[in-house]
Amino acid sequence: MPYLNQIYIYPIKSLTGIPVQQWEVTKTGLKYDRQWMLIDAQQQFLSQRRLAKMALIKTQLIDEKIIISAPGQSSLSIPLSPLAYQDSAPINVTIWHDHCHAKQVNKETDQWFSEFLGQACQLVYQPENSIRTVDQHYAQTTDQTSFSDGFPFLIVSEASLALLNQQMGLTLGIERFRPNLVIAGCTSYAEDTWRTISIGDIRFRLPKPCSRCPIPQIDPETAIMGKEPLRTLARFRKWQNKVFFGQNALHDNVGNLQVRDSVAIQTTGTAQPPLTT
Repeated sequence: MPYLNQIYIYPIKSLTGIPVQQWEVTKTGLKYDRQWMLIDAQQQFLSQRRLAKMALIKTQLIDEKIIISAPGQSSLSIPLSPLAYQDSAPINVTIWHDHCHAKQVNKETDQWFSEFLGQACQLVYQPENSIRTVDQHYAQTTDQTSFSDGFPFLIVSEASLALLNQQMGLTLGIERFRPNLVIAGCTSYAEDTWRTISIGDIRFRLPKPCSRCPIPQIDPETAIMGKEPLRTLARFRKWQNKVFFGQNALHDNVGNLQVRDSVAIQTTGTAQPPLTT
């Protein structure tokens, strides 16, 4: 019987994730997940795709604050409470083709990130009244997300990673793939066929497989980019000139998730992408 074995949140887009044992699901996904984001001088989002060094910045949640740390830098903290940003300056930001309303955090925070990354940047916050809908080719009109690449959840199975590691002859960690929900107790790439599932009391739709950018090739301990896992994924998981690992997901209701919650497979379909493992 499949079950939820790990939960990860990423308060600041493209920085290190935080494993949690249980967590609230809100209308945009896991609470606080990618509710903050770094932008450049053109107000475009920043990620490890452009700045691999972002992989070295770690986050923690302590006493209603995000604690941010990086090698050679003193720690920084920013408040979680929306009230802390109600008087902040508004700013329009761009994530891929989406334009969103955001709030500036503060100049001290901007300086901290700019110094470490060697590039002028700002940290911004997504207030509750900033609505970002999901691509309507795959979603319902009511589906929302925060500053994620496009969907509120990414689901990966432990068995899929185990098979990939066997094919590579390596032992890469699941954090390379930046999942939100890690499922155990199923066969490798079983998630390719899932269309609707329930985890605990939360219902999910899985409309689209996740095509992978170079970020999984970045070593989270060194920020050095290698050739794996994309080289091996290109051998076994390539379709229409993209490589795939994991499934994007949307949720039908809010509530709470907890590690060890059972996963009920409600409907299945043809594997997406249409590959054999």
